[in-house]
Amino acid sequence: MAEAQSNHRLSGDGPFTRRCQQWIERNTGSAKALLTHSCTSALDLAALLLDVKAGDEIILPSFTFVSTANAFVLRGAVPVFVDIRPDTLNLDERLIEAAITPRTRAIVPVHYAGVACEMDAIVAIARRHDLRIVEDAAQGIRAGYKGRALGAIGDLGCFSFHETKNIISGEGGGLLVRDSGLVSRAEIIREKGTDRSRFFRGEVDKYTWQDVGSSFLPGELVAAYLWAQLEQAERITAERIAIWKRYHELLAPLEAEGLLRRPIIPVDCQHNGHIYYILIAPETDRDYLLGEWRRRGIHAVFHYVPLHSSPAGRRFGRAHGELSLTTSLSHRLVRLPMWLGLGEAEQQRVCDALEAILRK
Repeated sequence: MAEAQSNHRLSGDGPFTRRCQQWIERNTGSAKALLTHSCTSALDLAALLLDVKAGDEIILPSFTFVSTANAFVLRGAVPVFVDIRPDTLNLDERLIEAAITPRTRAIVPVHYAGVACEMDAIVAIARRHDLRIVEDAAQGIRAGYKGRALGAIGDLGCFSFHETKNIISGEGGGLLVRDSGLVSRAEIIREKGTDRSRFFRGEVDKYTWQDVGSSFLPGELVAAYLWAQLEQAERITAERIAIWKRYHELLAPLEAEGLLRRPIIPVDCQHNGHIYYILIAPETDRDYLLGEWRRRGIHAVFHYVPLHSSPAGRRFGRAHGELSLTTSLSHRLVRLPMWLGLGEAEQQRVCDALEAILRK
């Protein structure tokens, strides 16, 4: 942070921004990475870049954060919600093709908990129907699918560096561009619709308004904070995976008894230890479980309220099918305490309390 201040450059696209973007490009294989002030703004930028218009349809899961849909609703598009897989809770690639209509423009797979969607199948569907893919990889940094980095498999990918994620800058995000043909316009849209980036590279003698756009750049202090995190990304990810694995081992006996279900990681997916969740038995009262944990001084939470069931989801989108798994699994999901530095004794306490509550 001190170095960023001493550079006398606190606005966006300074030295720390460039370091972060180059790190992301090296570690994902994307043609270009552009820091943004949130993953939400990265998704907004993606929707602008793809010229999403009123009446277009975008296929995505309902089990996701509201920004995944909002970015496209802001452009007048209709989110088409498709059900999730029972194992990973990701978009069910087997249901996508039936949801495609002549209005469909893009597919937005969300890599829940840093576990990859079945991207080979999704890419094949997109190619057959001439659709774009925007990966919501908000939770996916340092995670992969068949050795490829999440966020860099589709046409565009979006990272989050919010304080709740593995690698953080407080608020922050990034757009990954795989198609080099989209890079120039992505830079323009990100810089208020101007070719300011080309000007600073000495490619033009002045910059002017070229296209639609907005201000998506984070400041250099944010980028400096992020750079310090990226320098430790390998260690941070390894520690989180170790915590994840301890939970997984501790909870194996309860899964064997049918009291809960642990996360399932397909063999082709390299996860990043972002979230450890359990699915409780349908007959278990989740509110009671969370309340009893709180009474013991343990803070655990559920996750998304499915978008298709929300007032805005019903107003702006439509569900393809009944989305029965989205509804049932979201009601059974509980996220366990998870942070860097969580000790073995603390994890044991969480699991011991869980067992006592479930056996009551």
